Amino acid sequence: MKPFPSRSKTRAGAPRHRVLALFFAGVAGLALAACSDEAKDSPIAAADATLLVAQADAPATDAPVTPAAEAPKPDGHADVEALMADQPLPDVVIGKADAPVTIIEYASMTCTHCRDFHARTYPVIKRDYLDTGKAKLILREFPFDPRALAAFMLARCAPGDKRTAMVDVLFDQQDTWARAQNASEALLQIGRLAGFTEESFKACLNDKDLQQKVVAVQQRGETVFGVNATPTFFVNGDKYAGDLSPEEMAAVIEAHAKK
Repeated sequence: MKPFPSRSKTRAGAPRHRVLALFFAGVAGLALAACSDEAKDSPIAAADATLLVAQADAPATDAPVTPAAEAPKPDGHADVEALMADQPLPDVVIGKADAPVTIIEYASMTCTHCRDFHARTYPVIKRDYLDTGKAKLILREFPFDPRALAAFMLARCAPGDKRTAMVDVLFDQQDTWARAQNASEALLQIGRLAGFTEESFKACLNDKDLQQKVVAVQQRGETVFGVNATPTFFVNGDKYAGDLSPEEMAAVIEAHAKK
């Protein structure tokens, strides 16, 4: 079986050479290790429950972003029709489906630069461009390790169509679970806030079909579009690698809106 990418430009540490079987074993291990009574007694702060249902819609309070004087240069280009073709998992669109600028983000849930983008840039872009109909954003799974794969699976399983809100909180709480000694306990606590039970949490992480589809999204990004680091963005087909600031992303969106 084909290994995952050997490196991420946004992740520190040694290169990763993990085959899919190891990913699946790691995710299954997370499911089996979860659900102890101790986990039930270690709740996350109550404020996080509010984040889970409201963070994606929370308005930013700052003034509208001023785009950078010059947009970053793209690192390449991908065929838009191929980018927008049906994926192994359905795309979740943030913004209006008919928005003229399409941003596709490939991210890993354990990537610190992805977390930083979602903390710093995403709320501003959502307010100024996604919510106003000027652009839409599609986040696609590109996990680099079993914990990232598990987190993406849980987001896809989140009850009540809470995938986007779950992704937001998983990024916000990244240090709580991604670097925890017992990631399963931390993920279970976050999952409970989204409506998971112990049984549905285990069932999600043991869903082999979902595992395969998340991996297939990652592999398509790598083999078809040349994604090898996270975050990587495609804006109307143009490729931008790395954590873009609000000003840089605004400049990219504005430049494509004029084309």
